[in-house]
Amino acid sequence: MFDISYYGLGAMSGALVGFTLGLVGGGGSILAVPLMVYLVGVPSPHVAIGTSALAVAANAGTGLASHARAHTVKWRCGLIYAAIGVLGAFAGSTFGKVFDGRRLLILFALIMIVVGGLMLKGRGDTGVPGAQCNRENAPKVLGYGLGTGLLSGFFGIGGGFLIVPGLIASTRMPMINAVGTSLVAVTAFGLTTAINYAVSGLVDWVLALVFVAGGIVGGTFGTISARQLSDTHVYRPIFASIIFAVAVYMIVRSL
Repeated sequence: MFDISYYGLGAMSGALVGFTLGLVGGGGSILAVPLMVYLVGVPSPHVAIGTSALAVAANAGTGLASHARAHTVKWRCGLIYAAIGVLGAFAGSTFGKVFDGRRLLILFALIMIVVGGLMLKGRGDTGVPGAQCNRENAPKVLGYGLGTGLLSGFFGIGGGFLIVPGLIASTRMPMINAVGTSLVAVTAFGLTTAINYAVSGLVDWVLALVFVAGGIVGGTFGTISARQLSDTHVYRPIFASIIFAVAVYMIVRSL
């Protein structure tokens, strides 16, 4: 039976996540799971995580296409990072499926606090425009890829907030290239996690579809708003504060 209010709230949640991604440029996907659990009313944290992973992968794929057209993706680095990270995502999602749902939400809230802190951190390093993945930095790239893949799979998040600094730290590529390249990994990690959860019947396919549809609409308006506002950096601290508040709410509810 199709529940209009249930899926309507799912579309609204997707629009909110899409809008924040378009406006502040990252971190918005971390809100997908708490919105699904506490606003939409998904009864199982595991279903919320599996469904969120699928939605995040779809949104990341759309963003990747845009960055590819703008030639801001360093494909070799992205594929290397994603290839090793997929192994981590599979391991992390396998462990996440059998982890206690309430404790999983508490750990998820702690990760949200980390995300909020990273959003407040300055991004002043311009990087090296010609940076590439080579034999010298390959161990770093593989190490960061495996680690972020594990976290992404365990929590069902895109992990872009970790992948972007991981790419910069391991290759010293500029921010714009790190953002574009990170979407290769975000898409791969999300799909790996979603498939792993789907095998166990932990994905609500219709909810994922309406969430993605809402995200496309919200992302369009968020991008337009970002272009019109004089200084979008003002909104990053505000959004980080929202993330902190939601994290505290999740901890209180879970306890």
